[in-house]
Amino acid sequence: MENLLQQLNKSQRDAVEFCDGPSLIVAGAGSGKTRVLTVKIAYMLKLRLSPYNILALTFTNKAAREMRARIGELVGENIARRLWMGTFHSIFSRMLRAEAEKLGFQSTFTIFDSADSRNLVKTIIKEMQLDDKVYKPASIQGIISKAKNYLVSPDAYANSREQMEYDQKARIPHTKDIYKAYNQRLKASNTMDFDDLLYYTNVLFRDFPDVLASYQERFQFILVDEYQDTNRSQYNIIKKLADKHHRIAVVGDDAQSIYSFRGANIDNILNFEKDYPEARIFKLEQNYRSTQNIVNAANSVISRNVDQIKKTVFSEKEEGEKIEVTSAFSDFEEGVIVANRIMDLRRDKLQSYSDFVILYRTNAQSRIFEEALRKKNIPYRIYGGLSFYQRKEIKDVIAYFRMVVNPYDEEAFKRIVNFPARGIGKTTVDKIADAARLHNVSMWKVIGDILGYNLNVNAGTAKKLTGFKEIIDAFIEQLQELSAYELASLIVKQSGMAQEAYTDRTPEGMSRQENLQELLSGIHEFCESRQEEGIENIGLMDFLSEVSLLTDQDTDKESEQEKVTMMTIHAAKGLEFKNVFVVGLEEDLFPSAMAKAEFRGLEEERRLFYVALTRAEEFCMLSYAKSRFRNGKTNPCNPSRFLRDVDSEYLNVNGGVLGSSNIFAPEEKQYGSFWDKVKKDRENREASQQDFPPRQNADTPKPSQPSSNMVNVRHAKPKLSAQTSAGDVAVGAIIKHERFGIGKVTAVSGDPDSRKATVEFENAGVKQLLLKFARFEIVG
Repeated sequence: MENLLQQLNKSQRDAVEFCDGPSLIVAGAGSGKTRVLTVKIAYMLKLRLSPYNILALTFTNKAAREMRARIGELVGENIARRLWMGTFHSIFSRMLRAEAEKLGFQSTFTIFDSADSRNLVKTIIKEMQLDDKVYKPASIQGIISKAKNYLVSPDAYANSREQMEYDQKARIPHTKDIYKAYNQRLKASNTMDFDDLLYYTNVLFRDFPDVLASYQERFQFILVDEYQDTNRSQYNIIKKLADKHHRIAVVGDDAQSIYSFRGANIDNILNFEKDYPEARIFKLEQNYRSTQNIVNAANSVISRNVDQIKKTVFSEKEEGEKIEVTSAFSDFEEGVIVANRIMDLRRDKLQSYSDFVILYRTNAQSRIFEEALRKKNIPYRIYGGLSFYQRKEIKDVIAYFRMVVNPYDEEAFKRIVNFPARGIGKTTVDKIADAARLHNVSMWKVIGDILGYNLNVNAGTAKKLTGFKEIIDAFIEQLQELSAYELASLIVKQSGMAQEAYTDRTPEGMSRQENLQELLSGIHEFCESRQEEGIENIGLMDFLSEVSLLTDQDTDKESEQEKVTMMTIHAAKGLEFKNVFVVGLEEDLFPSAMAKAEFRGLEEERRLFYVALTRAEEFCMLSYAKSRFRNGKTNPCNPSRFLRDVDSEYLNVNGGVLGSSNIFAPEEKQYGSFWDKVKKDRENREASQQDFPPRQNADTPKPSQPSSNMVNVRHAKPKLSAQTSAGDVAVGAIIKHERFGIGKVTAVSGDPDSRKATVEFENAGVKQLLLKFARFEIVG
């Protein structure tokens, strides 16, 4: 037992050894919470608690797999395999399959992803002849999702006077009807959406106390990872399951609660002691990831929040570099600055591109940085882009799988009934849907008895529908006989999808072929891995259950080529990089304008900034633009208030350690060597009376700060703008361009109407400007 605990520090060890009641383990960023969770489970197993009696809940399959693998190394794979460990959705879907009939479902129910749900909502809106510009499918789907997460049934929703008044004011009074129809259609299709996996688990425990009692007895110890991210529905389930034994350990960090838009409720972790007055609190405060400067800077930020569990995170790593703060004249220049800094750091530190990440508040910000990186030939990947399982050809195959496992699946039916094309058009599909609704049956039932349901189609169409049904029936007959891989291969071949893909020799067609092959390889790997775990008879439903619950992190695969990573800060939680660039730190962007409207929203934005800082191991740069192009025009920007939240002693603003007030000065940017070069060139030009300054000697020493003369030039009153004559622009002039920033004119040519200036910009490089259209000011 001592060997198991010796790898832990005292706080971690105390958290592991306490197993006699409820405990809250407050795990600061980089404090080794995964190690504590895995060792705690292994510790309980060593104490002879059966793996069958331990429930461990995570938010991603990746986290569950990593924990199970580590536990297997400590106590043996045979024991680790028997743990009830997985995501909330995977564990609860397992329970629901066992108890499905009690809720009016079959155990073979399939699971809608968000795209399927949105498509069904869109279909219902159209059938109800509602305006989809008012009843926007994505918005209505979000309302339904929120209702389910707050355990509000369609009837309860319709009976809520407050909700009805709100919908009436929002001009969407038929939302209650859409919600009701949506739920009815799901049930008729023997389908659940993601929210249903939590909703129906709550219903199951509420309506069948004997089922709840059996699970309460079974799970003698419950562990929950990332407890700060739980929503009301998850909280209720956990609370009910823990009511009997009160042996529950939740791990999380309120300072990293950033998912309220998904329904996460920070009060769940803040009020843990109220729920369990006898609870022990353990604080993991040593950060093993980041340098002291980064940790201290992050502490200074999060200390500004009121709603928090107080802790003092510290690091015993080296002091490290101060956090750089850089401003840019425009969003364009910000992209160039970041790309240049990545190249410099990679060269100076001899690091891989994969050691760098660019973090932004919104996905829309990525374009600028993509362009900047491409121009520098810096390889990159956008994390959280189109998932493999969201590609059209893959969703088509998965739809076939879903139909074979559950032929009542309406969305799967509509997706593949005419794919590959078999002459069954949209009009026919609409007629099938109408007949299904009229008789309150599935679309599959209708095509199984075309005459009985009075389906108004001609003989040729009826034959095609019968042919489609025979194809699916043939696959269904093999469902129990063939493994997931064997049946999947058969479906891809005999459905016509393989022929469809392999007859297309375009690059796109070749890509689809590779994706289909990759899917089959993945299923083969899935079967083999399960066989190695001792599980026999791996069917197609097992694979579907696995793939329908994957998250972005689970499906992400590292490319063999090293690349700079780009992602939103929300997507970065749980990850770490040697070098982190947090960009777009401007008011109304970060913090977002919507979040600023209320106190709690602003505190969550600050937690998001804290998460961004704590992704960095060695180096962190914060940047903002003084102007950003939005809605067809360039708008001025103000630096984010969060820059003031960082104690100035941990900041390095462009080569000089400056106080927070300097960050917000109108002209705070220090240009260092660029302005030194300008001064040197001017001195040389004046001495030699040359039009073109000679190249600066590489050995010429450069002062660390620009001289007062250069600062005066920086603040000089503009002599010219794009609105006045371009003829006054001369070689050697220093200009401030709206997008490219500060630059020096090195050449001027052309007639007055087509006069061009060649300008060497500090960050954007050499540009040629047509002066009559260029937007700039002369500043020196």
